[in-house]
Amino acid sequence: MAIGSGLGAQIGIAAESSYGTFVAPTKFIEFTKESLVLKKTTAQSSGIAAGRLMALSSRRVVTQTEGGGTLEMEVTNKGMGVLLQSLMGTTVTPVQQAATTAYLQTHTLADTWGKSLTIQKGVPLTTGTVTDKSFVGCKIVGAEFSCGVGEMLTSSWEIDAKSVDEGQTLAAASYSSMAPFHFGQLAVKTGTYGAETALDGVRKVSVKIERPQATDRFYAGQSGTKKEPISNDLVKITGSLEMDYVATTVDDLHTSDGATSCVIEWVGPLIAATHYETFRIKLPAIRIDDAPPTVEGFDVVRPTFSFTALYDGTNAVAIEYMSTDSTL
Repeated sequence: MAIGSGLGAQIGIAAESSYGTFVAPTKFIEFTKESLVLKKTTAQSSGIAAGRLMALSSRRVVTQTEGGGTLEMEVTNKGMGVLLQSLMGTTVTPVQQAATTAYLQTHTLADTWGKSLTIQKGVPLTTGTVTDKSFVGCKIVGAEFSCGVGEMLTSSWEIDAKSVDEGQTLAAASYSSMAPFHFGQLAVKTGTYGAETALDGVRKVSVKIERPQATDRFYAGQSGTKKEPISNDLVKITGSLEMDYVATTVDDLHTSDGATSCVIEWVGPLIAATHYETFRIKLPAIRIDDAPPTVEGFDVVRPTFSFTALYDGTNAVAIEYMSTDSTL
């Protein structure tokens, strides 16, 4: 029996071969918070019957179902590949670095059609029995990464699901030894693409990736569930840099509205040879939107610069992930 509280909860994930078809989870996430729920649309008959003062219970129907919510977790040195692939869209095979145990995943921006997940969550009753709620046809429609002074690198994943199946067998959770990336490993670099240099004074960084999709494809003959969502707008990538005002580098970009390449990376312990645990976000062109420095008192001037990432015409946005994972 599990502990009858959140201490006994679990989240397992697996890539689906067909949208909305359950696949037993093979990876288990050490999450911090989740809000995945069944969403149903109901309709109530409004027929008039002589003398009836309330709507009839037997004439309420469920017209459609779906699921969704958010999943929050720390970004760790293992086990992130399936989520990153579903967010970015490219089919990725980890590439072994020389003859070492280090494997590089390069997730470049692409359409996410065909990239869906089964996310199974186990929710404990107070008795210790863990109930199964399997979300199938899960599409990641957005994710945000954030890290500040004294913090872990955290992530929040926005999920749209086709439906929820509560009739599956709850998979037995197992966890590999994982470590989170953190502020002490963070570097932010700007400049010419491929030759970026470290930016001084950064205290906090966040990056949000939005993947707009038509999540309302409810058609006749689908038993009230949806077809796989289709991308229906441009990808939007925004972020912010909270900094001490140590130089005018970013402020000048705000004034000129000039573009710069931006690399945000966390480099952890050595895996082997010259290969380190790494989580790296590569934005070939960003432009600073607002928040020039202002003086608000005696303290150090500390602006937060908001930015928008754009296509530079040549290089793709990418997330690079170096770990010991030989498969996603």
